[in-house]
Amino acid sequence: MKKRAFFLDRDGVVNHSISHRGRQRPPNRPEELRLIDGVGDAIKRLNQLGYYVFVVTNQGGVGLGFMSESDLDQIHEELVGQVRCQGGVIDQIKACTHRPKAGCDCRKPKPGMLLELAAEYDLDLSESYMVGDRSMDIEAGKRAGTKTIFVGPPAEAPPDVDLASLSLVQAVEILFAKDS
Repeated sequence: MKKRAFFLDRDGVVNHSISHRGRQRPPNRPEELRLIDGVGDAIKRLNQLGYYVFVVTNQGGVGLGFMSESDLDQIHEELVGQVRCQGGVIDQIKACTHRPKAGCDCRKPKPGMLLELAAEYDLDLSESYMVGDRSMDIEAGKRAGTKTIFVGPPAEAPPDVDLASLSLVQAVEILFAKDS
């Protein structure tokens, strides 16, 4: 029997972005990583419900030289550790580290990262979810054949999203309230 998964975008879904010179950017160092309140518990709930939990993230900052692969690995170790401290488990993190215009198959909105994980873990994509805060995340989920959840103001949700929610925490509550 194939398994189900939640594919989570990282920045804006799992952790906060950093305010820098009036703009938002992803954390570039482990000490900058701040989980969004309740995310660890939401991931724990997904684990208890039998879902794999993956983080799939575009991190073009590596390809552009803003951080190294080692820096990114340290940030992801911190992320896994913070979630673990709250009782949750992230099964794997996949990152596209190519430059934004590199034309690779892994950078969202292309579904490469999701398809690779689906093959590796024998996933039923039609029973899985892609959760993101940008239209490129939703498009990647649609292309892979998952259900989609937009995190952010509902008025900004792409028109073809399956669920719009203010947060991952709220989405998990909406989807699984009856399973409590």
